[in-house]
Amino acid sequence: MKVKKIMVVRLILSIILIVGLASCSKKSSSKNSSRATGWNVDGKKAGSGNKKQEAGPGLVFVEGGTFTMGKVQDDVMHDWNNAPTQQHVQSFYMDETEVTNFMYLEYLDWLKMVFPPSEENYKNIYEGASPDTLVWRNRLGYNETMTNNYLRHPSYAEYPVVGVNWIQAVEFSKWRTDRVNEAVLEKNGYLKKNAKNTEVSAESSFSTETYLKSPTSTFGGNEEIVLKGGRGSKKAKSPKADKDGKITEEKNVYAQRSSGIVLPEYRLPTEAEWEYAAAADVGQREYNSYKGQKKYPWSGGYTRSGKRQNKGNQLANFKQGNGDYGGIAGWSDDGADITNEVKKYAANDFGLYDMAGNVAEWVADVYRPIVDNEANDFNYFRGNLYTKNKIGADGKIEIVTKDNIQYDTLSNGRIIARNLPGEIAQVPVDEQETYLRQNFDKSNNINYRDGDKQSSKYYNFGGSDSDDEKSKIEKSMYNSPRHNVTTDSLGKMVRKYDSSNKRSTLINDQVRVYKGGSWRDRAYWLDPAQRRYFPQDMATDYIGFRCAMSRVGPKADKKRSPRN
Repeated sequence: MKVKKIMVVRLILSIILIVGLASCSKKSSSKNSSRATGWNVDGKKAGSGNKKQEAGPGLVFVEGGTFTMGKVQDDVMHDWNNAPTQQHVQSFYMDETEVTNFMYLEYLDWLKMVFPPSEENYKNIYEGASPDTLVWRNRLGYNETMTNNYLRHPSYAEYPVVGVNWIQAVEFSKWRTDRVNEAVLEKNGYLKKNAKNTEVSAESSFSTETYLKSPTSTFGGNEEIVLKGGRGSKKAKSPKADKDGKITEEKNVYAQRSSGIVLPEYRLPTEAEWEYAAAADVGQREYNSYKGQKKYPWSGGYTRSGKRQNKGNQLANFKQGNGDYGGIAGWSDDGADITNEVKKYAANDFGLYDMAGNVAEWVADVYRPIVDNEANDFNYFRGNLYTKNKIGADGKIEIVTKDNIQYDTLSNGRIIARNLPGEIAQVPVDEQETYLRQNFDKSNNINYRDGDKQSSKYYNFGGSDSDDEKSKIEKSMYNSPRHNVTTDSLGKMVRKYDSSNKRSTLINDQVRVYKGGSWRDRAYWLDPAQRRYFPQDMATDYIGFRCAMSRVGPKADKKRSPRN
């Protein structure tokens, strides 16, 4: 009898314990309960909201992975600058098409509205951003029609913009970041509706980084434009009751990165990202396809379609032979003689158009003959220039105003604004950021392991450099022409052209990689692995660009079952 009572008591205690543990488990897994402390916290701050990144306007998702970078089936140039290396890129977003004339004209119109060229302080901003329309001219060809019409005529609105140098492409990407995030914040009630059209001026404009670091510094700190807590949104107008029935208002804060609504920056894709996206091996399911067996962005080794409904049609816009830029009229035609309207050819397996032909495209990398995968095989990129926000004498971040805009005079004499009013001034990182670090030790990393002193065979490890050794180093590493443009005491431009016959290369720290074939190129250059370079401050009639954006969060949205 006693044994039965003991067993009943034990059973009751077990039930109580199980219920208690279940209750604790339920409580600890509450939506707003921290898994670190058990405290009731803001779900968004705790990261439990799990807000996914939305694709920015014009972008498509490119899931990252591994691929063989630099593998080409033909190398008729024999320059050996694309030795195969295994690389891995993170997931990212990329423009569905090249940036078009219409898209770029939006940029120019905004600059002209906000920074009138008629004002002395701003006279170089609009001109410095404008494409060079004279790239169409040829000594022995009549191309004035394109010179006068290609950028602005509505017939060419959806054609890729050309005549844009690398620096201008980077500045466009920065502008696009700010305009997109400005619209996002307005949509979510953090900016006054239509302020981006009615309130903007040179002294009152929006910068994403300025807003995130110091919201009161954007739009001149006008609190009627820069709103707290999403005022003006439907959510703010309809406060909800908490579990006790008490009405609570929105938190009186500005949007932050933790809000999950501000998008990462638009930028030029890295060379590795561009090549990975162009090759689109995701569509190749055969064994070993990821090793880089595709010759073009499409399957097969030919430039013509083999499908029955459009058999024989060219799959890209390129030069088919001497004096043949489009084929015979009416048949055997790629549909264009110069560039063509975007989306005229089929997309690759990532949904990207014109990753071969039409125009070649700028990428972010500084050119070097060798891709150094021994140093890094993950998100490879050469060209890092690490900077930090400039802090003024008052201890606050320094915002660029109309009085301290910095301009760069390019080697060809063109003047381009380095920053615009409303942006945060930048300076190179210093010892405060690099001290005792293992992953980087200086601001400028362009020459790392290739071009710096230590890279030279003349470098005297463990010893001191004599003047002769320094001279050898300077002459041996990328001895390229050094054109120089300065201004004299009267402000007059002085151009010095380097005509030395001792120069041995065109490679320097100001040349950038461009990828993909163009309307001027033969089929050889359509291979995504082919790579060429061009000065970053010069433009052509066959190089355009498209933007990319990093992916934050998971590699993909696929749901995976947890391991047992």
